[in-house]
Amino acid sequence: MRILLTNDDGIHAAGLEALERVARQLSDDVTIVAPAIDQSGVSHSFSLNDPLRLRQISPRHFAVKGTPTDCVIMAVKHLMKDNPPDLILSGINSGQNVAEDVTYSGTIAGAIEGTILGIPSIALSQAYGPSGRDKIRWDCAEALAPALIRKLTTRGFPHEVLFNLNFPDCAPGEVAGTMMCAQGRRDTNLLRVEERRDGRQLPYYWLAFAKPTYSPGPGTDLAVLAARKVAITPLRINLTDDATLTQFATLFD
Repeated sequence: MRILLTNDDGIHAAGLEALERVARQLSDDVTIVAPAIDQSGVSHSFSLNDPLRLRQISPRHFAVKGTPTDCVIMAVKHLMKDNPPDLILSGINSGQNVAEDVTYSGTIAGAIEGTILGIPSIALSQAYGPSGRDKIRWDCAEALAPALIRKLTTRGFPHEVLFNLNFPDCAPGEVAGTMMCAQGRRDTNLLRVEERRDGRQLPYYWLAFAKPTYSPGPGTDLAVLAARKVAITPLRINLTDDATLTQFATLFD
């Protein structure tokens, strides 16, 4: 099995190193194509107005000056065009990708692009708690991911569906189980605009994360992670809402 790895945290990210160790438990044929710098939050954007720069870091490790989507396209359409990957793994992201995070995440976008190109794809993210990015439990995802990936690939992927895996913030032995679940929704605003002043007292702004309080809906990725379980959410490429399509169709007959 040929496996392609990518991420949105960049070619030198600790999560990508953990993902490579996961992938090598599944195959000896692993290629890494990841952004040259952090591309968190770029969603499914790709480069139309700037050239892509490709740099080989080491054997079968490549950095692209572009987005995760650019990386997957460069890998599948250029580097591996004569022998494309059988599986794409994107991550392991620094922090969870649940609820509305799904629409912002470059990690998930890498798996989306792989799915669009007809390749089974999985996004993986490791949650962390109040201790922050310096205390991320990479060992949780690294210990549990290989068996979960084997199960998913053995079962087979539905057409135009990718899987979003989120690992809880705990040691592997403290994980309470694994659950298929729906994408959740936070009921408060996640982002805020923080105003600051530069040396000339001119304003500039940072987008910052608020600390909302919310009650995760039962059966959602938010609730599953809170229960210290691995959350697996199937995501569709086709965003059509069939119920609304049927309901509104008569308006335009």
